[in-house]
Amino acid sequence: MVNTIKSEEITEIIKQQIEKYKPKLELNEIGYVIQVGDGIARIFGLHSVMSAELVEFPNNVYGMVMNLEQDSVSCILFGEDKLIKEGDIVKRTKKIIEIPVGEQLIGRVINPIGIPLDNNGKIYTDQTRPIEVIAPGVVERQQVKVPLQTGIKAIDSMIPIGRGQRELIIGDRQIGKTAICIDTIINQKDQNVICIYVAIGQKQSSIAQVIKTLRDYGAFEYTIVVCASASEPASLQYIAPYSGCTIGEYFMWKGKDVLCIYDDLSKHAQAYRQISLLLRRPAGREAYPGDVFYLHSRLLERAVKLSDENGGGSLTALPVIETQAGDISAYIPTNVISITDGQIYLETDLFYRGIRPAVNPGLSVSRVGGNAQIKAMKQVAGKLRLDLAQYNELAAFAQLSGELDKTSQKQLHRGERMIEILKQDQYCPLKVWQQIIIIFAGVNGLIDDLMVQDIKMFEINLYKFIKEKYPDIIDEINKEKYLSDDLQKRLTEIIQEFKKLFLSNKKET
Repeated sequence: MVNTIKSEEITEIIKQQIEKYKPKLELNEIGYVIQVGDGIARIFGLHSVMSAELVEFPNNVYGMVMNLEQDSVSCILFGEDKLIKEGDIVKRTKKIIEIPVGEQLIGRVINPIGIPLDNNGKIYTDQTRPIEVIAPGVVERQQVKVPLQTGIKAIDSMIPIGRGQRELIIGDRQIGKTAICIDTIINQKDQNVICIYVAIGQKQSSIAQVIKTLRDYGAFEYTIVVCASASEPASLQYIAPYSGCTIGEYFMWKGKDVLCIYDDLSKHAQAYRQISLLLRRPAGREAYPGDVFYLHSRLLERAVKLSDENGGGSLTALPVIETQAGDISAYIPTNVISITDGQIYLETDLFYRGIRPAVNPGLSVSRVGGNAQIKAMKQVAGKLRLDLAQYNELAAFAQLSGELDKTSQKQLHRGERMIEILKQDQYCPLKVWQQIIIIFAGVNGLIDDLMVQDIKMFEINLYKFIKEKYPDIIDEINKEKYLSDDLQKRLTEIIQEFKKLFLSNKKET
């Protein structure tokens, strides 16, 4: 028996299929490249494109829209401009530029658009954040009052940094700016602080050395490195600090404390100048565009200590600026000084005199001040800056004058020992109790009868002596965070006891 299908049935099936059919229309707004070169592309036809929108070029190259002009838009490219030619089609993504964020980034080295550079495989995260956001307002913030310990005696005692502060590190090249940053990261071990190190315009060998040091000291467990080396396009160097800040904000809004280091913003400004001049934006002072101040202010204003209602997280910013021949009155240094809450000024003369870290206590300042110190540190460090200021004044006078009275000689004698106390080896951050004890010994004249060259050995062995014989003193300082009269008396006795032991051992040797 042969099955026969009536023509009416076939017609009915076709009708049903036609009714079910829904045409899929995909509407893409496209433009055409009219000029390309030097990492910049000009495009005709993207009439509805947004500023800072990501656009897609052929060969998997992306760009970010910077200039919205009457007949065209100009983009910076995040890939090789050799892969793009005139007449190529450009598509809108309808997304403002964003970067992957999340816990998976900890311990990784990435470039400013989130591509891993460390050969440890793909980063699996489905969360992204736009790299440019408006900083939290006044109501969303609270006072900076929790210390962020750097482990460096000269800084924690005289120029304290608080969680949520913006403290500039400024000085000439090769005198220890990055060393302070690395020491600070190393010192955050077991402090529940996520660290983000943004390398901008540095040699790849220098960045590799920083990464190796952080790995060697176990700091990579809580650190993320965002790398835009000198060989990268200016576009990547330009967005690098914003990307680092965005990653930090992800953790900050989760109630965590974050330390973000921008090393360095001089190169960032130079990259932005290069882009701006290629985009035909008007040049101003030193050929920088007029909005170069806004470039850094909108970045550093994102450093914040959030109110308890917003989770109480914080983002601390340590921007680095390189000066030329110590000129802190140049354009970019003065801009960043006026944006930040203080600066740590490193001086070349101090560095070559062997005073390292080469912090100049006269030109360095923290506008948060004692709010970012525990009471015990305030107690011992109060006289320190005054002693050093008097010493520096007298030392300059003593070079001109022949004889000094006994009081002046005593101040010089004390100042030499205080300078020696503040010297510190690289990658050797100290705990708070260690800093308090040695500064207490110095300001109270307990080491005035020691030779300057013996102070370093005295300090190292004093920590060992107290740790082994008087661990209760350490516990009391850490717990109370205050030096009571009784504790000061006991500390004085312990230091004098150790000094006798130290001097007798020295005589025997």
